[in-house]
Amino acid sequence: MKKPLHRKTNLIAVIAVAVVLLFAALLYSQYGRAKPSIKIGVLHSLTGTMAISEAPLVDTVRLAVEEANAAGGVNGRQIEIIVADCRSDAAYCAQQAEKLITRDGVQALFGCWTSACRKAVKTVVEKHHHLLFYPLQHEGLEQSPDILYTGAAPNQQIIPMALWALQHKGKRFYLIGSDYIFPRTANLMVKDILLAQGGQLLGERYVPLGTSDMTAVVKEIAAQHPDFVLNTLNGDSNLHFFRALRAAGLSAEQAPVFSTSVAEVGLAAIGADLTTGHYAAWNYFQSQDNTVNKAFVERFKQRFGRERVLDDPMETTYIGVKLWVNTVRSLDTTNLALVKTILAQQTLPAPEGIVAVDHETMHLWKTVLIGKARPDGQFDVVWKSPQPVRPAPFPFYHSHTEWLAAQQALPGVQP
Repeated sequence: MKKPLHRKTNLIAVIAVAVVLLFAALLYSQYGRAKPSIKIGVLHSLTGTMAISEAPLVDTVRLAVEEANAAGGVNGRQIEIIVADCRSDAAYCAQQAEKLITRDGVQALFGCWTSACRKAVKTVVEKHHHLLFYPLQHEGLEQSPDILYTGAAPNQQIIPMALWALQHKGKRFYLIGSDYIFPRTANLMVKDILLAQGGQLLGERYVPLGTSDMTAVVKEIAAQHPDFVLNTLNGDSNLHFFRALRAAGLSAEQAPVFSTSVAEVGLAAIGADLTTGHYAAWNYFQSQDNTVNKAFVERFKQRFGRERVLDDPMETTYIGVKLWVNTVRSLDTTNLALVKTILAQQTLPAPEGIVAVDHETMHLWKTVLIGKARPDGQFDVVWKSPQPVRPAPFPFYHSHTEWLAAQQALPGVQP
Protein backbone atom coordinates (compact mmCIF):
# COMPACT_ATOMS: atom_id res chain seq x y z
CA MET A 1 0.00 0.00 0.00
CA LYS A 2 1.46 3.38 -1.02
CA LYS A 3 1.93 6.17 1.58
CA PRO A 4 0.00 9.37 0.87
CA LEU A 5 1.98 11.97 -1.08
CA HIS A 6 1.58 14.60 1.63
CA ARG A 7 3.40 12.36 4.15
CA LYS A 8 6.42 12.06 1.82
CA THR A 9 6.39 15.82 1.32
CA ASN A 10 6.32 16.43 5.08
CA LEU A 11 9.23 14.05 5.63
CA ILE A 12 11.31 15.78 2.96
CA ALA A 13 10.51 19.15 4.53
CA VAL A 14 11.56 17.95 7.99
CA ILE A 15 14.84 16.59 6.62
CA ALA A 16 15.50 19.85 4.76
CA VAL A 17 14.89 21.91 7.88
CA ALA A 18 17.17 19.63 9.89
CA VAL A 19 19.93 19.99 7.30
CA VAL A 20 19.57 23.80 7.33
CA LEU A 21 19.66 23.92 11.14
CA LEU A 22 22.70 21.66 11.26
CA PHE A 23 24.49 23.81 8.69
CA ALA A 24 23.60 26.95 10.63
CA ALA A 25 24.87 25.37 13.83
CA LEU A 26 28.15 24.52 12.14
CA LEU A 27 28.50 28.07 10.82
CA TYR A 28 27.78 29.54 14.25
CA SER A 29 30.26 27.18 15.83
CA GLN A 30 32.95 28.33 13.43
CA TYR A 31 32.12 32.01 12.97
CA GLY A 32 29.32 33.15 15.22
CA ARG A 33 30.58 32.31 18.67
CA ALA A 34 31.43 35.48 20.59
CA LYS A 35 35.17 36.01 20.89
CA PRO A 36 36.55 36.55 24.38
CA SER A 37 37.00 40.17 25.42
CA ILE A 38 40.41 41.82 25.41
CA LYS A 39 41.27 43.31 28.79
CA ILE A 40 43.06 46.54 29.66
CA GLY A 41 44.01 47.75 33.12
CA VAL A 42 43.46 51.26 34.51
CA LEU A 43 45.65 52.43 37.42
CA HIS A 44 44.37 55.64 39.00
CA SER A 45 43.66 56.92 42.49
CA LEU A 46 39.97 57.07 43.30
CA THR A 47 40.67 57.78 46.97
CA GLY A 48 43.27 59.81 48.84
CA THR A 49 44.98 63.11 48.10
CA MET A 50 45.35 62.43 44.34
CA ALA A 51 41.72 61.40 43.71
CA ILE A 52 40.69 64.99 42.90
CA SER A 53 43.09 64.91 39.94
CA GLU A 54 43.03 61.26 38.86
CA ALA A 55 39.42 60.09 39.07
CA PRO A 56 38.31 62.03 35.95
CA LEU A 57 40.92 60.24 33.84
CA VAL A 58 39.05 56.97 34.27
CA ASP A 59 36.09 58.53 32.49
CA THR A 60 38.12 59.36 29.38
CA VAL A 61 39.36 55.76 29.27
CA ARG A 62 35.71 54.67 29.38
CA LEU A 63 34.77 57.08 26.59
CA ALA A 64 37.55 55.87 24.28
CA VAL A 65 36.77 52.21 24.99
CA GLU A 66 33.03 52.65 24.49
CA GLU A 67 33.68 54.36 21.17
CA ALA A 68 36.00 51.56 20.09
CA ASN A 69 33.53 48.88 21.16
CA ALA A 70 30.68 50.61 19.32
CA ALA A 71 32.85 50.48 16.19
CA GLY A 72 33.35 46.71 16.47
CA GLY A 73 35.94 46.55 19.21
CA VAL A 74 39.45 45.39 18.40
CA ASN A 75 39.54 42.80 15.63
CA GLY A 76 36.13 41.46 16.57
CA ARG A 77 36.79 41.45 20.30
CA GLN A 78 35.18 43.84 22.77
CA ILE A 79 37.48 45.72 25.14
CA GLU A 80 36.96 45.14 28.86
CA ILE A 81 38.23 47.65 31.43
CA ILE A 82 39.53 46.59 34.84
CA VAL A 83 39.98 49.60 37.14
CA ALA A 84 42.31 49.47 40.15
CA ASP A 85 42.18 52.20 42.80
CA CYS A 86 45.79 53.17 43.53
CA ARG A 87 44.71 54.89 46.78
CA SER A 88 47.27 57.70 46.22
CA ASP A 89 49.98 55.19 47.20
CA ALA A 90 52.77 54.44 44.72
CA ALA A 91 53.79 51.10 46.28
CA TYR A 92 50.18 49.90 46.36
CA CYS A 93 49.74 50.96 42.74
CA ALA A 94 52.72 48.81 41.75
CA GLN A 95 51.09 45.85 43.52
CA GLN A 96 47.92 46.45 41.54
CA ALA A 97 49.92 46.59 38.30
CA GLU A 98 51.43 43.19 39.13
CA LYS A 99 47.95 41.77 39.73
CA LEU A 100 46.52 43.21 36.52
CA ILE A 101 49.36 41.72 34.48
CA THR A 102 49.76 38.32 36.11
CA ARG A 103 46.26 37.48 37.33
CA ASP A 104 43.86 39.48 35.19
CA GLY A 105 45.75 39.09 31.93
CA VAL A 106 45.45 42.68 30.70
CA GLN A 107 47.06 43.58 27.39
CA ALA A 108 47.98 47.15 28.34
CA LEU A 109 47.99 49.44 31.37
CA PHE A 110 46.77 53.04 31.40
CA GLY A 111 47.55 55.12 34.42
CA CYS A 112 49.56 56.78 37.19
CA TRP A 113 49.76 60.50 37.90
CA THR A 114 52.75 61.27 40.11
CA SER A 115 56.23 60.37 38.94
CA ALA A 116 56.71 58.40 42.15
CA CYS A 117 53.78 56.22 41.11
CA ARG A 118 55.05 55.90 37.54
CA LYS A 119 58.50 54.83 38.67
CA ALA A 120 57.05 52.22 41.02
CA VAL A 121 54.86 50.79 38.25
CA LYS A 122 57.70 51.08 35.71
CA THR A 123 59.66 48.44 37.63
CA VAL A 124 56.74 46.01 37.33
CA VAL A 125 56.05 46.78 33.67
CA GLU A 126 59.67 46.34 32.65
CA LYS A 127 60.00 43.11 34.63
CA HIS A 128 57.19 41.62 32.53
CA HIS A 129 58.12 43.48 29.30
CA HIS A 130 54.56 44.77 29.35
CA LEU A 131 53.12 48.12 28.23
CA LEU A 132 52.11 51.25 30.19
CA PHE A 133 50.53 54.41 28.78
CA TYR A 134 51.48 57.31 31.07
CA PRO A 135 49.37 60.47 30.53
CA LEU A 136 51.06 63.14 32.66
CA GLN A 137 53.66 65.79 32.08
CA HIS A 138 56.80 64.75 33.94
CA GLU A 139 60.30 65.75 34.94
CA GLY A 140 62.03 63.78 32.17
CA LEU A 141 65.32 61.95 32.70
CA GLU A 142 63.51 58.75 31.79
CA GLN A 143 62.46 56.75 28.77
CA SER A 144 61.50 53.13 28.44
CA PRO A 145 60.65 50.77 25.57
CA ASP A 146 57.75 49.55 27.72
CA ILE A 147 56.14 52.96 28.40
CA LEU A 148 54.46 55.37 26.02
CA TYR A 149 54.54 58.85 27.55
CA THR A 150 51.57 60.81 26.17
CA GLY A 151 52.12 63.81 28.46
CA ALA A 152 54.75 66.52 28.11
CA ALA A 153 58.49 66.25 28.58
CA PRO A 154 60.13 69.20 30.41
CA ASN A 155 60.89 71.06 27.16
CA GLN A 156 57.20 70.81 26.23
CA GLN A 157 55.80 72.38 29.40
CA ILE A 158 57.71 73.65 32.42
CA ILE A 159 60.82 75.05 30.69
CA PRO A 160 58.99 77.20 28.09
CA MET A 161 56.53 78.34 30.78
CA ALA A 162 59.34 79.45 33.10
CA LEU A 163 61.09 81.33 30.29
CA TRP A 164 57.84 83.06 29.28
CA ALA A 165 57.23 84.11 32.88
CA LEU A 166 60.77 85.50 33.13
CA GLN A 167 60.30 87.51 29.93
CA HIS A 168 56.83 88.85 30.78
CA LYS A 169 56.65 89.08 34.57
CA GLY A 170 60.16 89.80 35.83
CA LYS A 171 63.40 88.26 37.03
CA ARG A 172 62.57 87.45 40.67
CA PHE A 173 60.93 84.04 41.17
CA TYR A 174 59.87 81.68 43.95
CA LEU A 175 59.52 77.86 43.72
CA ILE A 176 56.87 75.87 45.59
CA GLY A 177 56.30 72.16 45.04
CA SER A 178 55.29 68.84 46.53
CA ASP A 179 58.19 66.92 48.03
CA TYR A 180 58.88 64.15 45.57
CA ILE A 181 60.80 63.47 42.39
CA PHE A 182 58.87 65.54 39.81
CA PRO A 183 58.95 68.94 41.54
CA ARG A 184 62.54 68.63 42.73
CA THR A 185 63.86 67.45 39.36
CA ALA A 186 61.78 69.92 37.32
CA ASN A 187 62.97 72.78 39.51
CA LEU A 188 66.57 71.64 39.11
CA MET A 189 66.14 72.30 35.38
CA VAL A 190 64.19 75.52 35.91
CA LYS A 191 66.88 76.99 38.13
CA ASP A 192 69.55 76.18 35.54
CA ILE A 193 67.57 77.89 32.80
CA LEU A 194 66.31 80.94 34.72
CA LEU A 195 69.55 81.71 36.54
CA ALA A 196 71.41 81.53 33.22
CA GLN A 197 68.97 84.13 31.89
CA GLY A 198 69.57 86.53 34.76
CA GLY A 199 66.79 85.32 37.04
CA GLN A 200 66.93 85.65 40.83
CA LEU A 201 65.74 82.79 43.04
CA LEU A 202 64.03 84.17 46.16
CA GLY A 203 62.96 80.93 47.78
CA GLU A 204 62.37 77.23 47.24
CA ARG A 205 60.01 75.23 49.41
CA TYR A 206 58.70 71.64 49.24
CA VAL A 207 55.81 70.18 51.24
CA PRO A 208 54.58 66.57 51.55
CA LEU A 209 51.80 65.41 49.22
CA GLY A 210 48.46 66.11 50.84
CA THR A 211 49.69 69.09 52.87
CA SER A 212 46.81 71.37 53.81
CA ASP A 213 48.51 74.06 55.89
CA MET A 214 50.12 76.50 53.47
CA THR A 215 50.29 79.46 55.85
CA ALA A 216 54.06 79.48 56.33
CA VAL A 217 54.78 79.11 52.60
CA VAL A 218 52.42 81.92 51.63
CA LYS A 219 53.77 84.15 54.42
CA GLU A 220 57.26 83.70 52.97
CA ILE A 221 56.01 84.47 49.44
CA ALA A 222 54.31 87.63 50.69
CA ALA A 223 57.51 88.75 52.42
CA GLN A 224 59.69 88.12 49.35
CA HIS A 225 57.42 89.85 46.78
CA PRO A 226 58.42 87.63 43.80
CA ASP A 227 57.58 88.67 40.25
CA PHE A 228 56.11 85.20 39.78
CA VAL A 229 55.69 81.88 41.58
CA LEU A 230 56.38 78.58 39.83
CA ASN A 231 54.04 75.97 41.33
CA THR A 232 54.74 72.23 41.11
CA LEU A 233 52.30 71.21 43.85
CA ASN A 234 50.17 68.16 43.11
CA GLY A 235 46.77 66.95 44.27
CA ASP A 236 44.52 68.75 46.72
CA SER A 237 47.43 70.78 48.15
CA ASN A 238 46.76 73.19 45.29
CA LEU A 239 43.32 73.96 46.73
CA HIS A 240 44.84 74.87 50.09
CA PHE A 241 47.63 76.89 48.45
CA PHE A 242 45.28 79.13 46.47
CA ARG A 243 43.04 79.55 49.51
CA ALA A 244 46.06 80.65 51.54
CA LEU A 245 47.03 83.16 48.86
CA ARG A 246 43.56 84.67 49.04
CA ALA A 247 43.62 84.75 52.84
CA ALA A 248 46.96 86.59 52.71
CA GLY A 249 45.56 89.13 50.29
CA LEU A 250 47.86 88.12 47.42
CA SER A 251 46.14 88.59 44.07
CA ALA A 252 47.13 87.22 40.67
CA GLU A 253 48.45 90.68 39.80
CA GLN A 254 50.65 90.83 42.90
CA ALA A 255 51.96 87.25 42.80
CA PRO A 256 51.07 85.48 39.53
CA VAL A 257 51.30 81.71 39.94
CA PHE A 258 52.44 79.50 37.05
CA SER A 259 51.28 75.93 37.68
CA THR A 260 52.31 72.62 36.14
CA SER A 261 49.51 70.47 37.58
CA VAL A 262 46.48 72.75 37.74
CA ALA A 263 44.20 72.35 34.72
CA GLU A 264 40.47 72.85 34.09
CA VAL A 265 39.41 70.10 36.50
CA GLY A 266 41.62 71.69 39.14
CA LEU A 267 40.17 75.14 38.45
CA ALA A 268 36.67 73.75 38.98
CA ALA A 269 37.68 72.11 42.26
CA ILE A 270 39.60 75.12 43.59
CA GLY A 271 37.11 77.73 42.39
CA ALA A 272 37.42 80.32 39.65
CA ASP A 273 37.36 83.12 42.21
CA LEU A 274 40.71 81.87 43.56
CA THR A 275 42.43 81.05 40.25
CA THR A 276 41.38 83.76 37.77
CA GLY A 277 44.40 85.57 36.38
CA HIS A 278 46.90 82.85 37.27
CA TYR A 279 48.66 80.73 34.63
CA ALA A 280 49.30 77.15 33.59
CA ALA A 281 51.18 75.44 30.77
CA TRP A 282 49.79 72.39 29.00
CA ASN A 283 49.45 70.98 25.49
CA TYR A 284 45.65 70.91 25.54
CA PHE A 285 42.94 73.24 26.80
CA GLN A 286 39.23 72.48 26.55
CA SER A 287 38.70 75.90 24.95
CA GLN A 288 40.80 75.04 21.88
CA ASP A 289 38.86 75.93 18.74
CA ASN A 290 39.17 73.04 16.30
CA THR A 291 36.71 70.52 14.88
CA VAL A 292 38.23 67.43 16.48
CA ASN A 293 38.25 69.01 19.93
CA LYS A 294 34.72 70.39 19.71
CA ALA A 295 33.41 66.93 18.81
CA PHE A 296 35.47 65.35 21.61
CA VAL A 297 34.13 67.79 24.21
CA GLU A 298 30.55 67.26 23.03
CA ARG A 299 30.82 63.46 23.16
CA PHE A 300 32.28 63.59 26.65
CA LYS A 301 29.58 65.94 27.97
CA GLN A 302 26.83 63.85 26.42
CA ARG A 303 28.21 60.77 28.16
CA PHE A 304 29.20 62.16 31.55
CA GLY A 305 27.24 65.39 32.07
CA ARG A 306 27.04 68.90 30.68
CA GLU A 307 28.61 70.32 33.84
CA ARG A 308 31.83 68.31 33.43
CA VAL A 309 35.05 69.81 32.11
CA LEU A 310 38.02 68.31 30.30
CA ASP A 311 41.71 68.95 30.80
CA ASP A 312 45.11 67.93 29.45
CA PRO A 313 45.64 64.73 31.49
CA MET A 314 42.17 63.55 30.49
CA GLU A 315 42.87 64.25 26.82
CA THR A 316 46.28 62.53 26.90
CA THR A 317 44.63 59.53 28.55
CA TYR A 318 42.12 59.42 25.68
CA ILE A 319 45.00 59.72 23.19
CA GLY A 320 46.74 56.73 24.77
CA VAL A 321 43.72 54.46 24.36
CA LYS A 322 43.18 55.62 20.77
CA LEU A 323 46.81 54.96 19.86
CA TRP A 324 46.65 51.47 21.39
CA VAL A 325 43.36 50.63 19.62
CA ASN A 326 44.67 51.85 16.25
CA THR A 327 47.88 49.87 16.67
CA VAL A 328 46.22 46.58 17.63
CA ARG A 329 43.66 46.95 14.85
CA SER A 330 46.39 47.49 12.27
CA LEU A 331 48.25 44.39 13.42
CA ASP A 332 45.33 42.02 14.08
CA THR A 333 47.32 40.77 17.10
CA THR A 334 47.98 41.67 20.72
CA ASN A 335 51.57 40.44 20.65
CA LEU A 336 53.30 42.99 22.87
CA ALA A 337 56.59 43.11 20.98
CA LEU A 338 54.81 43.82 17.69
CA VAL A 339 52.41 46.29 19.31
CA LYS A 340 55.30 48.32 20.76
CA THR A 341 57.14 48.30 17.44
CA ILE A 342 54.17 49.68 15.48
CA LEU A 343 53.08 51.98 18.31
CA ALA A 344 56.39 53.81 17.96
CA GLN A 345 55.38 54.80 14.40
CA GLN A 346 51.86 56.12 15.10
CA THR A 347 50.37 59.54 14.47
CA LEU A 348 46.92 60.72 15.53
CA PRO A 349 44.64 63.70 14.80
CA ALA A 350 43.98 64.38 18.49
CA PRO A 351 41.82 67.05 20.14
CA GLU A 352 44.99 69.03 20.89
CA GLY A 353 46.13 68.73 17.26
CA ILE A 354 48.28 66.26 15.37
CA VAL A 355 50.50 64.22 17.67
CA ALA A 356 53.18 61.77 16.62
CA VAL A 357 55.15 59.20 18.59
CA ASP A 358 58.88 59.85 18.70
CA HIS A 359 60.28 56.37 18.18
CA GLU A 360 63.57 57.14 19.94
CA THR A 361 62.06 58.31 23.22
CA MET A 362 58.49 56.89 23.17
CA HIS A 363 57.19 60.39 23.91
CA LEU A 364 54.91 62.49 21.70
CA TRP A 365 55.70 65.51 19.58
CA LYS A 366 53.40 68.17 21.06
CA THR A 367 52.50 71.85 20.73
CA VAL A 368 53.12 73.89 23.89
CA LEU A 369 50.40 76.21 25.25
CA ILE A 370 50.51 78.73 28.08
CA GLY A 371 47.09 79.75 29.35
CA LYS A 372 45.67 82.39 31.68
CA ALA A 373 42.76 81.26 33.87
CA ARG A 374 39.42 82.91 33.15
CA PRO A 375 36.47 83.57 35.48
CA ASP A 376 34.50 80.78 33.75
CA GLY A 377 37.07 78.13 34.67
CA GLN A 378 38.64 77.93 31.21
CA PHE A 379 41.96 79.25 29.88
CA ASP A 380 42.85 81.92 27.35
CA VAL A 381 45.99 80.98 25.42
CA VAL A 382 48.62 83.71 25.84
CA TRP A 383 51.41 81.85 24.04
CA LYS A 384 51.65 78.90 21.66
CA SER A 385 54.75 77.24 20.23
CA PRO A 386 55.04 77.88 16.47
CA GLN A 387 55.05 74.15 15.71
CA PRO A 388 54.97 70.81 17.54
CA VAL A 389 58.02 70.46 19.78
CA ARG A 390 60.21 67.38 19.66
CA PRO A 391 60.28 65.69 23.10
CA ALA A 392 63.55 65.95 24.98
CA PRO A 393 63.20 63.94 28.19
CA PHE A 394 66.92 64.57 28.74
CA PRO A 395 67.50 68.30 28.09
CA PHE A 396 70.34 68.70 25.65
CA TYR A 397 72.72 70.85 27.73
CA HIS A 398 73.88 67.88 29.89
CA SER A 399 74.58 64.23 29.10
CA HIS A 400 72.27 61.47 30.29
CA THR A 401 74.85 60.41 32.88
CA GLU A 402 75.25 63.97 34.22
CA TRP A 403 71.49 64.44 34.49
CA LEU A 404 70.92 61.18 36.33
CA ALA A 405 73.75 61.90 38.76
CA ALA A 406 72.33 65.36 39.48
CA GLN A 407 68.86 63.91 40.04
CA GLN A 408 70.08 61.20 42.38
CA ALA A 409 71.86 63.82 44.47
CA LEU A 410 68.59 65.65 45.18
CA PRO A 411 67.18 65.39 48.74
CA GLY A 412 64.69 62.57 49.11
CA VAL A 413 65.01 61.35 45.51
CA GLN A 414 65.73 57.65 45.11
CA PRO A 415 68.17 56.55 42.36
